[in-house]
Amino acid sequence: MRSVLFFFFGIVFTFSPLLSQEGINQFDENKKRHGSWKKYFPGTDQLRYEGEFDHGRETGTFKFYCEDCGSQPMVIKKFRPNSDIAEVQYFTVKGKLVSEGKMQGKDRIGEWLFYHKKSSAVMSRENYKNGKLDGKKYTYYPNGQVTEEISYVDGLMQGENLYYGPDGTLLKKLRYSNDQLHGEAIYYDAYGNVTIKGFYKDGAKHGLWQYFKDGKVEVEETHPRPRN
Repeated sequence: MRSVLFFFFGIVFTFSPLLSQEGINQFDENKKRHGSWKKYFPGTDQLRYEGEFDHGRETGTFKFYCEDCGSQPMVIKKFRPNSDIAEVQYFTVKGKLVSEGKMQGKDRIGEWLFYHKKSSAVMSRENYKNGKLDGKKYTYYPNGQVTEEISYVDGLMQGENLYYGPDGTLLKKLRYSNDQLHGEAIYYDAYGNVTIKGFYKDGAKHGLWQYFKDGKVEVEETHPRPRN
């Protein structure tokens, strides 16, 4: 009787890991992933990802981990019903939210928020189209004041670029064309007085540049400078 019991429990313990995996990592009739899936880093019990598939398509909530993450996911994706668009959040190993926004496949879309390292305050607000920056980008001081604003078109900086001090004072006004400085450039001091005025062309200083002191032109120079 005793040997029979040992044999019975041996079978139970041998097959219990297999029973616990029943219904996980399954394929449908078309060999597409379906239902609950969990994958581990090779040779460890550390999860690499976990989530649900609906006949090969990701659905519901997916969590992705690093090799040292433990139970804290680095990325959480929440898929919309019947859609390939997901709400995405990135975290540090300690669980601090780094950024969040939407993704379609592997491309960022719409508005994305990035947070300051040591607080929950927004560090930058960006807009994406087909994985590329497109629209206004704002960068913020920890107190919430805008420090920079710039526009993007298809991943390239275009138009006016403004820089501000912590109190909201305008410090620089530049312009970009196809990701290069191009057009009028004006620099201000902390009191709003013009200190430098000039132009850029294709990323380089061009034409007359003026340097001011106490509201008056102190130095003028022309670019490109003549070669000796």
